[in-house]
Amino acid sequence: MIIDSHQHFWKYNSVRDSWITDEMKVIQKDFLPLNLFPVLSEHHIEGCIAVQADQSENETRFLLDLANQYSFIKGVVGWVDLKQPDVEERLSFFSRNSSLKGIRHILQAESNDFMLQKEFQNGISKLSKFNLAYDILIYPQQISNSIELVKKFPEQVFVLDHLAKPEIKKQYIDSWKRDIQMLAEHPNVYCKVSGMVTEADWLQWDYNDFTPYLDHVLNSFGSKRLLYGSDWPVCLLAGNYQQVLSIAKDYFSKLSENEQQDIFRNNAIQAYNLQ
Repeated sequence: MIIDSHQHFWKYNSVRDSWITDEMKVIQKDFLPLNLFPVLSEHHIEGCIAVQADQSENETRFLLDLANQYSFIKGVVGWVDLKQPDVEERLSFFSRNSSLKGIRHILQAESNDFMLQKEFQNGISKLSKFNLAYDILIYPQQISNSIELVKKFPEQVFVLDHLAKPEIKKQYIDSWKRDIQMLAEHPNVYCKVSGMVTEADWLQWDYNDFTPYLDHVLNSFGSKRLLYGSDWPVCLLAGNYQQVLSIAKDYFSKLSENEQQDIFRNNAIQAYNLQ
């Protein structure tokens, strides 16, 4: 069985969701559990982790409400303002819902040193009290500061989203490889095998485009700290669910059955403390 560790739901709003530009028209619409459930069923996916796409507490409430309604949503990575003085109170409030499993801030949209600010790190320091993971959404140039962050909180579980978004389309890899290797040296960090097709050429990527990147995260993190994620529906910009799943299945088919089970299911349970 498989747990998809990374996907999104939204009721499309052109103002709030302005990040979905006109070249992304295929996802300029609602994506809700009833849209995803048939896709997961077709591919024998037992459940998923719903990850925030909007930085608001309304988004967190929205996702938690969906998790209460649909049992295949195994957990939620929501948002609270980690820089606010009342962050512990807000985390306590949302953690009353057992579906909350993690928090994410869209660091890729912030300055590189945002994650090193005292107020933000104060928020990070409160997460472990509530058994919450932190999802790291960054670009490659932000990996070095992420290393400083995870080093400071060795008891905190971190999950790197989308391999830190390497520039697969341009096949840039050298500096990314170096920094990923250093990040992976910290055992409290997991890495999601997700978001790759949208970092490649949307119209003409090839399975072989991803091999050097997958080789490196497997060598760096090992099979115990990689998680499969589809990044549905964002992945639809460059490929359907079957194609995204096939990239991971085909690549990891060389591993033992136990190792594959870790990547496709067990590690998500471990990282997000799923029931």
